[in-house]
Amino acid sequence: MPTSSSKLTSAVVPCPAVESLDAILPEEPLLMMGAGPVPIPAAVAKANTIVINHLGATMVKVISQVKTMARYVFQTHSKWVLGVAGPGSAAMEMAISNLAWEGTRMLSIKNGFFSGRMAEMARRVGARVSTLEVADRSVASLDEIAEAIRRERPEIVTVVQGETSNTVWNYQLKDIAALAKAAGALVIVDAVCTLSTMPLAMDAWGIDAVITGGQKGLSSIPGVSLIAFSDAAWERVKGRTAPNAHWCLDASLAENFWHNAGYHYTAPVSGVLALHEALRLVCAETLEKRFARHQKCSVALQDGVTALGLQLYAPKECRLNSVVGIEVPAGLSPGDVCAHISRQHQVEISGSFGLPIVRIGQMGEQCREHNLFRTVHALGRTMVDLGVKVDLPAGVAALERALSEGK
Repeated sequence: MPTSSSKLTSAVVPCPAVESLDAILPEEPLLMMGAGPVPIPAAVAKANTIVINHLGATMVKVISQVKTMARYVFQTHSKWVLGVAGPGSAAMEMAISNLAWEGTRMLSIKNGFFSGRMAEMARRVGARVSTLEVADRSVASLDEIAEAIRRERPEIVTVVQGETSNTVWNYQLKDIAALAKAAGALVIVDAVCTLSTMPLAMDAWGIDAVITGGQKGLSSIPGVSLIAFSDAAWERVKGRTAPNAHWCLDASLAENFWHNAGYHYTAPVSGVLALHEALRLVCAETLEKRFARHQKCSVALQDGVTALGLQLYAPKECRLNSVVGIEVPAGLSPGDVCAHISRQHQVEISGSFGLPIVRIGQMGEQCREHNLFRTVHALGRTMVDLGVKVDLPAGVAALERALSEGK
């Protein structure tokens, strides 16, 4: 009979032999031009290597400045800015789970995958969710939205500013918020791919909760996000009678760290420092100049892509500038294109949730002219290699012309 000690020895998990990151990662770093994450500036990368006391005096000053800069980027005077140790989806869940609960009436304007995610989160906390289904590659009319609000009498309306999945821009966001507010509803906006890439005026537009991720327009690292609540939304958060089922995402508990210099959980210190530097760079550039840079670069990219002979997915009137969707030619799959451009040209772009498109991001550090030339050339060469007839010189020339004329 084996002894108890021999049984224990035989059950030990052996030490594995694994490759180092140097062996796994490509020799030349990939240029991240997909729907996120995006390249990060040197100052952000440096900040992400630092660890400090998450409850010390230095962190208190960092947090204070993060909130001040975030108010500028959100365009709000509200006190209630919080960081979230998690992706943009965690910030989304914080907004939903703190403002909605069992029986809450919610109207979700559903343009695609991510607007649908807000509805799903609300259902999981017991809200009574109605969705206004919007046809692909389009936005809902204001008449349709007004009728849905009249019919459903929602306490909360959710909407994305930019539906990353199908590259549709809800350009009537200001008017949608006005309709909801006139009916007494709070408004939650997903600005994950749009904050700092295009105008969003939280206070002036009457928005009650705005969520964003760090890894897109802000050009920070993935995994640390931001949320801002209006005073009206915060009053609802503090006035709820049933506790939030999500302990980590309970805004009332998060207040202790983000506003009272107290303990909630161990904050992602390096990520908060990276977010600080990302916001500082936004403020140094100013929103006006940043919006202009994103508009100029995205339009130039779109001109270059169409001059290649490829088709953009979303109609011009509702086309999202921060993520550009491109129809994949017949006979190819998005995976074919993404794999080839990554392997042969070290440029990373994205597919999209089953749609026949690839997506190129124009957020933060992606919006640099040298990135655009490399990406358009890589996309054109990929198409040629995969047997698609494109006019590569015309695409590069159109990009150059648009950038020159846009100065």
